[in-house]
Parts: sequence; C-alpha cells; structure tokens
Amino acid sequence: MIDIRRAGAGDAGELMRLRTVMLEATGPWLEPGTAILRRRLGDPEDLLAAFVVDRPDGAGLAACAVGAIDERLPGPGDPTGLRGYVYNVATDPGYRRRGYSRACMAALLRWYDRRGVTAVDLRASPEAEPLYHALGFRRTGHPAMRRLSPGR
Repeated sequence: MIDIRRAGAGDAGELMRLRTVMLEATGPWLEPGTAILRRRLGDPEDLLAAFVVDRPDGAGLAACAVGAIDERLPGPGDPTGLRGYVYNVATDPGYRRRGYSRACMAALLRWYDRRGVTAVDLRASPEAEPLYHALGFRRTGHPAMRRLSPGR
C-alpha cells in the first residue's frame, strides 16, 4: 500500500525540487514557483492541489502530482466549464518503478472528480504516455496554439 497525502504549504520547496527533476532544468523560476505553492497549498479550498508520497527512507518527497482547476465558459462538449490541468508528475530517480506516480495521479484525478471537473489536460513525455493512457487520457484532435509576449 502506498501512502498518499495531500501536500501542504510546507511541501512547496520539495515540490519545486521535483519539478526540476521532471523538467531537467533549474533557474530563476524556482523561487516564484515556491512562493506560489506556499501561498496556494495553504488553502484547502484553493483550486490548486498536489498529492505526494514521502520518501520511505528519509526526509523529503519521493513523488508528486500537481494540478489545478480553471473555470472557463461552458460549451456543448464542456457543460461545466471546469477544466483540469496537470502541471507536473515527477518521481525522484531512485524511487521510480514503484507505482508512486500512478498513485499520486489517481489521487489527483479523484480530487478533480469530486469537484465536477469533466476534462483534464496534460502534456506527456513519450516515456509517461503509457501511464496516462492507462488512466484514461487520450490524444486529442485539437491543435494547440500559443502566443508569447514580444521579446519572449
């Protein structure tokens, strides 16, 4: 049995550390990200949540899944207008292949379900795609577009 818990504000630093594992990058975005997590995870009614597995052999986190709910205008295929987005799912390399990411994702998906979210989006690496597929995610036919501010 894997012990999953909802992350609190005190987990912000570790969550950002796991984000660097996922993104394989560090930079000036770590400090603002930690501040956002500390502020938002302190409120259980916030529309951002993280579910984590503590390291079984010491301090810190072994794995996490972080997501948020966005309220959009409803449409024919999205009657509630509530959309979930998974920001990161990460497991420290030494703790992989134990089901931790799957357990964190399952907890995050239950959180979405309890709040009436009917659609959840994420971006998947090729290595993670089988996990997400097993959890019910499918590729969509909607092309994504993005505008970046000038100079970015």
